[in-house]
Amino acid sequence: MAGDRPEGGEVPLLYSEGNVAARVALEREVRGWSTTELAERVTRAGVKMNQTAVWRIENGNPRRRINLDEALAFTRVFELPLEELMSPPLEGLDIDSRRLVQEAVEAFYEARDARDRLHHAVVAIADHIKAHPDSSRAIHEQCLRLMGDERDARTLSGDIEDGGHY
Repeated sequence: MAGDRPEGGEVPLLYSEGNVAARVALEREVRGWSTTELAERVTRAGVKMNQTAVWRIENGNPRRRINLDEALAFTRVFELPLEELMSPPLEGLDIDSRRLVQEAVEAFYEARDARDRLHHAVVAIADHIKAHPDSSRAIHEQCLRLMGDERDARTLSGDIEDGGHY
């Protein structure tokens, strides 16, 4: 139907190689990576790529096509779902805003992983104390010795006594 097309005659695609190319450039810039560094990361992710290929994907005229293996490698190095990589970049966020959000997201996941690691370590110590009750005092003293801060050591010891961090 004639009414289905915009005046330019071309139906805009929600997902397209153009979107992927724009996202590749944006995600690379947000992370402060050069085209060479991105190519090396894609290669380490299992898909051989060089700097020229990245440049041609981002800037070529015509643009270099992206195969599925490459798109999946980009999702790995950018830690994005494929659907997100294929979506048009959000408007209204400049590079600095995107970098700040990227930093916050990375810090969030690092903190979550650290909390999980702490929880598992505390549970393991609590289980050890249950199996060896006479070791409790020495473990708490070792916490104080390693941490150097009595309040922090008491907090960790309390978590151990409670049997977990969360």
